[in-house]
Amino acid sequence: MSRIVRESTSNNFFSPKMISAAIFIVLFFLHNQFSLSEAQLQFGFYSKTCPSAESIVRNAVQQSMTRDPGNAAVLLRLHFHDCFVEGCDGSILIKHEGNDDERFAGGNAGVGGFDVIDEAKSELERQCPGVVSCADIVALAARDAVAEAKGPFYEVPTGRRDGNTAKLSNAANLPDAQDSINILKSKFREKGLSDKDLVLLSAGAHTIGTTACFFVNPRLDAQDPTINPEFFQVLRSKCPQGGDVNVRIPLDWESQFVFDDQILQNIKNGKGVILSDSVLYQDNNMKKIIDSYLANNGSSKANFAVDFAEAMVKMGTIGVKVGVEGEIRHICNATN
Repeated sequence: MSRIVRESTSNNFFSPKMISAAIFIVLFFLHNQFSLSEAQLQFGFYSKTCPSAESIVRNAVQQSMTRDPGNAAVLLRLHFHDCFVEGCDGSILIKHEGNDDERFAGGNAGVGGFDVIDEAKSELERQCPGVVSCADIVALAARDAVAEAKGPFYEVPTGRRDGNTAKLSNAANLPDAQDSINILKSKFREKGLSDKDLVLLSAGAHTIGTTACFFVNPRLDAQDPTINPEFFQVLRSKCPQGGDVNVRIPLDWESQFVFDDQILQNIKNGKGVILSDSVLYQDNNMKKIIDSYLANNGSSKANFAVDFAEAMVKMGTIGVKVGVEGEIRHICNATN
């Protein structure tokens, strides 16, 4: 906690009732301090201590996307997977000897972007040593990656501190491509995210990037009836039975490198590539949310980009460590 309660009066002056009341007050105080951790993130947190922090991260992201436009989706996914385990604290970056860290969990298979975060951290340590957390770099890099993919640019509140724990077992309940809609809802609600957030974050993450045939084949082998028949043949041609399961295909067939709402139209039309996308339109509430972004009446059409940005900021506050919690790592893949 950022505050320390000091007693300068002898306990002899307090009756048992007064002590009990004091304990209640302290517990109430602590509860409220924890619940306000989100509020302690600030826009422009580094404006005085490291004014160039955000531009340094943005430059690292831009350079990475020049090398490979697919890095936009990689960095967005990295932020998502970090926040869903131990909160948004950079724990996914930690790498000890052996493979028992969070980043090696099955649900984190294929997660990347670590090199981009390391590049940004190296320059930040050169200019502002010991100031900018790895957790904030991950959050800022995701924002900048979205913007570089022609998505919305939004302000990110910063001030996160880095966690010290990265156990593989803690990542056992990540959202999975094969999850049913009820399981997905449950996993998101456990993190304080709504059904609308589920639609926004899933569609927003999958409007850019690719997936492996490994995650598509189970649907094809089972002749999933929710797949558009013509699209089924397209998928089967890219992921043939007995073929290489590591072949990667776009999640958004129409515009894989551009952030837009085409993924929602695809899901509606039975062209969702992975099961966790397709099941969104099989749920009545989710269907209404998706249709609200596809409405033809411009005056009533919801703004996907704006709502996605709000959902990202909300997700970025999950389990944050602030004040004197955690630490500011010197390098992102190891605790101090």
